[in-house]
Order: sequence, then structure tokens, then C-alpha cells
Amino acid sequence: MNSNSNSMSSDFDVVVAGGGPVGMMLACELRLGGASVVVVERRTEVDQTIKAGAINTPTAEAFYRRGMLPALAEVQQRSMERFRAFVREQEGTQADGRPLRVPPKFAGHFAGIMLRGELLDAMDPDFTNAGPAGDVGLVPQQEVERLLSEQARRLGVELRNGTELAGFDEDDDGIEIRAIRVADGSADVMRAGWLVGCDGGRSTVRKLAGFAFPGTDPQITGHQALVEMTGSKALRPGWHHTDTGTYVHGPMPGRILTVEFDGPPADRDAAVTAQELQASLRRVSGAEVTITGVRTATRFTDNARQAADYRAGRVLLAGDAAHVHSPFGGQGLNLGIGDAMNLGWKLAAVVRGRAPEELLDTYTAERHPIGAWVLEWTRAQIALMRPEPQARALRGVVAELTESVAGTTYFAKKISGVRQRYDLPGSHPLVGRSAPDLELADGTRLADLLHDGRALLLDLADDAGLRSHAEGYGERVRVTTVACPGRPELAGLLVRPDGIVAWASDAGDAPDTGDAAVTADPAVTGDTLTDALHRWFGTPGRAARMSKPAAAR
Repeated sequence: MNSNSNSMSSDFDVVVAGGGPVGMMLACELRLGGASVVVVERRTEVDQTIKAGAINTPTAEAFYRRGMLPALAEVQQRSMERFRAFVREQEGTQADGRPLRVPPKFAGHFAGIMLRGELLDAMDPDFTNAGPAGDVGLVPQQEVERLLSEQARRLGVELRNGTELAGFDEDDDGIEIRAIRVADGSADVMRAGWLVGCDGGRSTVRKLAGFAFPGTDPQITGHQALVEMTGSKALRPGWHHTDTGTYVHGPMPGRILTVEFDGPPADRDAAVTAQELQASLRRVSGAEVTITGVRTATRFTDNARQAADYRAGRVLLAGDAAHVHSPFGGQGLNLGIGDAMNLGWKLAAVVRGRAPEELLDTYTAERHPIGAWVLEWTRAQIALMRPEPQARALRGVVAELTESVAGTTYFAKKISGVRQRYDLPGSHPLVGRSAPDLELADGTRLADLLHDGRALLLDLADDAGLRSHAEGYGERVRVTTVACPGRPELAGLLVRPDGIVAWASDAGDAPDTGDAAVTADPAVTGDTLTDALHRWFGTPGRAARMSKPAAAR
């Protein structure tokens, strides 16, 4: 990446490289925040390659808070119909004669150790806080991308499909981005204030910008596919560990997955053939299955790497461009959506002059620890899946731990993402957590108040003093006064645009004594409401002079 000096005006505030789910979610959040944005994407259609088959709770909450939960619920219904078709295809019984049934609630798995839904403590507050979003999960990645593409168009995001980023030059005032139109090779040059790489694990943006990408090398070759096959009755439904690897049959008709511990594939880019899939499935399962057709297929490895920082100057990374790992546990898509939700409102605030650039430092500070956890979580699953006696013994120990309410609930909380938390200033237990979906006295829920992507100050005790702290913030912070009969202990919440609680107070707490004249100092570290408003949304009436967020210091 080269530097030069000129002061050209920008065509866009932000260029997003990559139009998958992460790029589309980021573009939508940027538009809600008032930024002009263009998405550059090589593909011209939604990628139909089989990928993640489910979303976690934070991802469902993100859609819910933007008014898109009904669309997700419709997709989930169709997915359940396909699962029921798989059950019927298996004639209702497993190889050992037990009934094959539709589980009442998807609880997930860890290294193929299935979590029993009936052992899940569904009344645990971490699950109930999500409201209706907690009931949605079985949504394939292709549908997530389709829904977000539709939302992006509704919001006015410019989409340049069939265009591939080729290079960029950064200077003090912005970035000049060079792209190539795939159809004819012609050049497409644009000027922007910022560039965000959402262009996948082999990110061009990350490589050109020079981000370090440390991690561990791959040990496996995995395949996932939707196929037509004969002899499938010899395959048992679900996850199975053998002396030669792991295979999965279902939960949709024709869906197979294999894992072999013989190193990474020789050629990741070669087309996946029926012969390759058949050979792998036979080696791992021992069944004489014949694959007669391939609808969609992919290879994967357990390459696990993470950028040390998600920002370099005017270039940022999100999704697989910032972190890669094996797909087990379905964390990749969800991790990327979380990146987009965290970065979108912050970058929009910077480009619209409502916040200084230091706010962007909180993006890495908040998201990097969660990405690091996911890498470790997936590495642990690979260790348990290895076809060797030591791993088999350890898998037995972990399986025994899941055969309890406490064990199942622990793993389900980790997999579902409901225990994720940012280390934000403040002593209230809700601070840094996803906001509970409160049922309000006027018949609405908290998520209904977040559709427009603004921050929310929720006054639950009709406290004029509390509301006065938000005077001068205008459109930056919505102020709503309404009671919450189900949570009488709460007096007020400040919720960031990404749904994270930035400040909270209980009834009977000492009054907030923050003074704007005092707490406007950049060194402020207090946890009063005034401090939180300054930290995240600037000084009333003087948005650009915002105090530096604590996580950036």
C-alpha cells in the first residue's frame, strides 16, 4: 500500500470490499448511521455454496433489532421442514432401532458431541433475556446473505457486483481504490474516506494493507456437500467418530460432512468432485456409498489465524478477513456479524463528524478477545475429534460432562453466544452485555426501539433528571420514557446502537451526579450516565469533540 499526498474529495465515505453476509451487514449499519457506502463484490449472485447452517443468539438479536426477525423465522420454518423430510427419509429409526425424532429445541454440539435439549436450563436468564430472538437459529448462511442484500438495497447501499478490488493508495485525506470489472476487465476507480475488508479468509485487503496474521497451520481436510447418493442407508444419521476420521449424515436430505486428519488439501481451489467426496466418505464411514450427483460442495481446513489489530490507518478488517478457523460450532458467520454490528455505528459516527477517530480503537479492543476465544474453541474441538486413543478418552470425559443440566447449559451458553460481554466501564451487571429484550408497558419491546440504528436512553422510572443528561444529543440518542412491569428493579438503560448496554441503573441507586463540565475531559473514567454519554456519543451540541473512549486509552 503506497502513500501520497492530495486532497481529492471522496465519492463515498466507506468502501466495503466483499458482499457476503458480513459486508452486507456492515453496509446496512453504515447507512443507518448516515454514511455513504459502496460494496465491491466479485460475485453477481448470492453464493449458493453450502456453508453455515445456523445462526447464534447475538446474530438473531442483530436482525431482531433491525426489524428483520419475522423474515428469519420464515426461513427457519422452511429449514425445519427440510429436517423433517430427512427424518422421514430415514424411516423414523436409527441404526440401533431407537426412534429418530425432531428435537424440541436446537442445543448445538461440541466436537460432534450432541447437547440434549431436555437437559438445557431454558429458564436461565442468559437465554430468556433475548426474547423472541432466542427462538430463532436454524437459518442457513445463504438465506442470511439474501436477506441482508435485500435490506442493503432498501437502505440505499450502492452495490457494485461483478467488480473485484485490485489495489488502493492511502493518503492523509482518504483512500483511492482501484477495482476491476470482471466481465470486461475495465477499471473502476473510486475515492473514499475508509476501506473495510470483508473479503474472506484470503483477504486481498488484508494482504495489501500488510496486516500480520499469526496463528496455527491446518491439520485436517474437511468436506461438506449436498449430494444425491445410493447406499445411504448404511450411513447412520448424525455425527460419528471412526478410526479414520469423522463423518456426518444430515440433518437435511443429502447433506454429508467428512473430516480426515491427513493434513490440508493439496489444492484448495480445485473443483470438488463426486469422486473425491465419495472416496472420503467411504474411507471415514466404511460404507459403500455411491455419490451420483453433487448439488453444492466445499473443502475446509482448521487453519486458525487472527489479525493482531483490526485497523491500520484508514483500512479496517471484519469477518473472515480478520480471523479464520475451522467451521465446527458454526461460529464464523456469527463472529463476523458481531464485527459488523460493533464497527458499523462507530465508523458511521467518525465519518459523519460525530466522533473522533479514537472511537475506532474500541473496535479491536472489544472484538479481538471474542475472536481469540472462538479460535481456541475451535482448536479444542479439533483436538477432541482426532482418531487416536487419547482424544477418544478425552471425548468420553467431555461427553459425560454434557450429561447434566449444568454441563449442557454451560456448553449451550458458549455456543449460542449469550455469555459474550465487552469490558466496559461501569459496575452494573448489565453493562457490556447485550441489552435484555424488555417487555414495556405500552406493548412494545426494547428491540422495537432500535430499528433505526440510534442509541437509546430508556427511562423506566419517569425521571426528568435522568432524561436531562441527554439534552443536546439530538438525533444521536433517542430518549424514551416507559415503564417495564416485568423488571421493576431497573430505573434506566443506555443502549448503544449495536444493542450493548453502556450504562444501567437500578431503582433506589444514588442519583447520577455526573457533571458535563467535569466529565468532558478526555481522561474521564467514571461510570455515571454523563460519562457514558460522553464516552460513546460526544459532547452535547459539539459532537466532534467527544472524549476518548476508555477502551482506546
